[in-house]
Amino acid sequence: MSRKLAGRVVAATHNKGKLAELHDLLGPSGIELLGAGDLGLPEPEETGDTFVANALIKARAAAERSGLTAISDDSGLCVAGLDGQPGIYSARWAGGGGGDFAAAMARVERELKGHGVAPPWRAWFVSALAIAWPDGHVETFEGRVDGDLIFPPRGTAGFGYDPCFKPDGHARTFGEMTAIEKHGLPADGSQALSHRARAFQALARACL
Repeated sequence: MSRKLAGRVVAATHNKGKLAELHDLLGPSGIELLGAGDLGLPEPEETGDTFVANALIKARAAAERSGLTAISDDSGLCVAGLDGQPGIYSARWAGGGGGDFAAAMARVERELKGHGVAPPWRAWFVSALAIAWPDGHVETFEGRVDGDLIFPPRGTAGFGYDPCFKPDGHARTFGEMTAIEKHGLPADGSQALSHRARAFQALARACL
């Protein structure tokens, strides 16, 4: 049986964009979310080979160091024509968390063309959420959204690869959508749009 999430929670991320999205998702639940950077927590080395494994590494490290329940997201862009790359290395393609994603998006386009992959360029975003309690208990949840890559990128909203990703069924990229459009949780309980919101829906059903 899943454990309930409440009270003060550490977001195991130093990425301001990711922290803002977690605030948007958890805020309505009455949870007080603290950033890892605000607590001076170091970023652990992400040595996992899956999104879930890396999310668990970060959540466990934050819970152990802070003595609080910690939540972590590991997410990335997977491109069909590049055999799923950049995947878990999405931030590294940009030079690390909060890095140069304009250069990372340009690299994706360059490599697709270099491999002779013709559009439409199919891709998907994955988000793995991990919650770790100080006593060692953990819960994990995943979400995914499929779409096409658009070049040149469009929009300045969101963060990361958002400006070059157009989700299926929509005419605009994530970079052209408001936060509510991208990861707002439908009041009727239907499926949310973004990968992180979909993972959060699974978390909310189990832990909130």
